Amino acid sequence: MKVADFDYDLPPELIAQEPTARRDGARMMVLDRATHTLAHRHFTDLPDYLRPQDLLVVNDTRVIPARLFGRKAKEGTGGKVEFLLLEETGPGQWEALMRCRRRPKVGDTVILGEDLAVVTILEDGELGRVKIRVVSQVPWLDVLDRIGQTPLPPYIQRKEVTPERHAADKQRYQTVFAREPGAVAAPTAGLHFTPEALEQLAQQGVDHAKITLHVGIGTFRPVSVENVQDHHMDYERWAIPDVTAQRIAAAKEHGGRVVAVGTTSVRTLESAAARPAGFGAGQERTDLFIYPPYAFQMVDAMVTNFHLPKSTLIMMISAFAGREFVQEAYREAIRERYRFYSYGDCMLIL
Repeated sequence: MKVADFDYDLPPELIAQEPTARRDGARMMVLDRATHTLAHRHFTDLPDYLRPQDLLVVNDTRVIPARLFGRKAKEGTGGKVEFLLLEETGPGQWEALMRCRRRPKVGDTVILGEDLAVVTILEDGELGRVKIRVVSQVPWLDVLDRIGQTPLPPYIQRKEVTPERHAADKQRYQTVFAREPGAVAAPTAGLHFTPEALEQLAQQGVDHAKITLHVGIGTFRPVSVENVQDHHMDYERWAIPDVTAQRIAAAKEHGGRVVAVGTTSVRTLESAAARPAGFGAGQERTDLFIYPPYAFQMVDAMVTNFHLPKSTLIMMISAFAGREFVQEAYREAIRERYRFYSYGDCMLIL
């Protein structure tokens, strides 16, 4: 199967640059796999499509302000250095992307903020990757909150990042159930949910359970090979607590559907099911790559946003709904002027 099979042409003006005024204000395209039909609705219509005993599975990862700016300490040059934190690999140690005019060497240091923290370059890798050690005067998460910036996707362009715009992105590029810090990108299907929406669903017998998958830079990494099967996914960390595993088992037992909120929830559930011991609670790292044909073991329905052409995410939903059906849906979404990507509209696949 070719990567080009998952391409489509998107007018640039359909890439959402701002969130809707209300979290739950997005449009929602509904794909029915059984009848091969499409419907144009709104996210607030989600309760119409769910029934008692269904279980929403949401990702409670929290986006950290992972974009940091510092200055070189060596010889007082003060040259600017930008870091994008990717994953904490040990206490005070991170994998990151580094961008600057002249790259610091292994052993060099970079000062963050007004001497709030010192970064030491431990290893210099390929494609801008580095391994770093951070020593801070105050708790590290406090440093990030004070000087870090929300790592918006590259297709969201900000001509000027005012303090007000920065504060708004920090709040809206985060789900209402975000708890566990560690992601460098939001699980964007979850951005549409509000406490009121969750309460309304609970009243009709649709509960929600939490998993954690810390979204990494792989979510933005383009697929550079010609054949789909030649692509290798970046690892991401996931965790399923005992209570979530029990609720999923109960939903299945009582005839309910497991409705994954976002591709990150899908990847977590299917990664857990692919283990030799089968599905259950646990925490691991996964490089599971879901593309057609793939036999889903856990997920019965999915809420997801519209994804980039030739991305691993559009490949995943094509495995779930069928490549031709997804291509048809995307053509319809473009005709109907849906808003695409992280701050855009959503899709419910039944």
